[in-house]
Order: sequence, then C-alpha cells, then structure tokens
Amino acid sequence: MAALQGAHSVGMSSAPFIRSSSGRARVFAVAAVGTPVVTGKGVSAKFAQLRELKKIALIPYITAGDPNLETTADALKLLDARGADIIELGVPYSDPLADGPVIQAAATKALRNGTTLENVLSMVHEVAPTLSAPLVLFTYFNPILKRGIDNFVASIKEAGVSGLVVPDVPLEETQALREKTAAQDIELVLLTTPTTPRERMEEIAKSSQGFVYLVSLTGVTGARASLSIRVEELLKDLKQVTTKPIAVGFGVSTPEQAAQIAKWGADGVIVGSAAVKLLGESSSPKEGLAKLGAFISEMRSVL
Repeated sequence: MAALQGAHSVGMSSAPFIRSSSGRARVFAVAAVGTPVVTGKGVSAKFAQLRELKKIALIPYITAGDPNLETTADALKLLDARGADIIELGVPYSDPLADGPVIQAAATKALRNGTTLENVLSMVHEVAPTLSAPLVLFTYFNPILKRGIDNFVASIKEAGVSGLVVPDVPLEETQALREKTAAQDIELVLLTTPTTPRERMEEIAKSSQGFVYLVSLTGVTGARASLSIRVEELLKDLKQVTTKPIAVGFGVSTPEQAAQIAKWGADGVIVGSAAVKLLGESSSPKEGLAKLGAFISEMRSVL
C-alpha cells in the first residue's frame, strides 16, 4: 500500500510519500461534483448494505503473485468465505512509494516469479465471478500510463474489478482517471492522511468514490504496536465534511486495533501488511492460507 510525500499521492497533501521517477461493478453514476449514486453491485452498494446492518466493513489487502498467483486466487476465495466485505488486491510494482518492508518484499517476490498486470487480470477474471466481496485494485500510475488509461480501465472492468486505488496521483490530476473509471462503473477511491489540511480533506472526500481511505499514520504501510489517538480526531473531522463511508488503513494488525477503530466511528477497517506477512512468509502456501483464514476470522469476529 504506500510511503507518500507531498501532494504526489491520490488526494494527498503533505503525505508521507517519497516521489520517484461480467462487469461486476455496475455501481454508480457520477454527479457533477463526483458523488457516486448507487445503482447496483459494487463498493458503494456493499457499504450501503453494511450500514443498514450496522456492520463495519472488513477490507483485507493482499499482494497478487505472492507467493504465486494460484495461491492468490485461493486466498481471494478464502477471504470471501471468511467474511471479508471488500478485498483490496495489490498489483506488484518495482517502485512502491507507500509500501513498507512487508509489502515491498511481497511485490519483489511476485515480480521475480513473473507476475504481470496481464496475468493478474487474467486470474481476477476467473475468480471475481465467484466472490460476493467487490474487488478493489491497488496499483501505481506508471502501469496505467504504460497500458493507456482507456485500455487499462476497460481491462480491469472486463476482469471484474469494482474499485481502484492509485496512491501516487495528486487530487488535481485525478480528473481524467475519475472520468474514465466512472464511464466504466468503477469507483476511484482517494486517500487522505494525518497531514492533509482540512480544506483539502474536504475536496478529497467530495471527489472520492466508494469510500474515503483514511491513512492512519505518517509513514509507510506496516504493522504497528499501537494506534495513534489522532485517528479518532481525523475521523471526526472527516465525518463533518462527508457522509461517505470512511475506511481506516495503514498500521492495523490486530483485532484489538480493528475494534478500537470501529469504536472511534470508522465505517471500514483495512488490514494489509499483517495479512500479507501471514500468507507470503509461511513455510508453504497451504500453511499461509490456513494462517490467513484464522486471522481474518478473528478480525471478522470483532467487527
């Protein structure tokens, strides 16, 4: 997921980044101000369902291709079966700005194993129809540019992706991407951080689709021993400027932390590095899947 610096991330200002060189998602129509209107299945629809049930969304993240794409496919099905409401799938990239050591290592391993955007989407095309949880793709902007925005968005739509996170594009440069994704009924999720000014936070929330991704800390992804009390304040600030769902990610690694975030008022909890570590650093894919399943079940039980 990502170490973002300045305004060079999706919807971010003064974020902790270092700048370097079919069709399941029929979800919304985008109004002039960029507000998604739910019309079917997808990220917004899932949050609407959960809100009616008074439930908090569990959103695990895994890296595609770690330890291999066959295991990734099995993991997606497992996460869905164990209660994930939305699943975030990271496309491995050689220069991940926001990712901490665990996810960087997973991406490196996946790339070394020959994982490409094309074979990730091929796998997703096979698996997505079997899932009840919408898939949100996490990728950086260079792979999108390389493929061409129109072609990229059409390809992920065809594969069955419902949402998209691109952490290294600033808010001011998301307009074209938002228009293209909206035309394909894919929701572009934007991020805000502890260093984002309130006025900019409001603009990010206005433009974000599906939900607002609240980064809980200043720094890269990775498990943390404790959560910053600032998260509660940030949630309150965001809720004053938007009625869209807010999901908190970066640093969430235990059921206790997930429960605390839910108590503070979040609509969703994103769990990345802890899940990636269990799956990719086990002695075998079978063991990794078993550990991941138990972990997600425990997380589900507190939300």
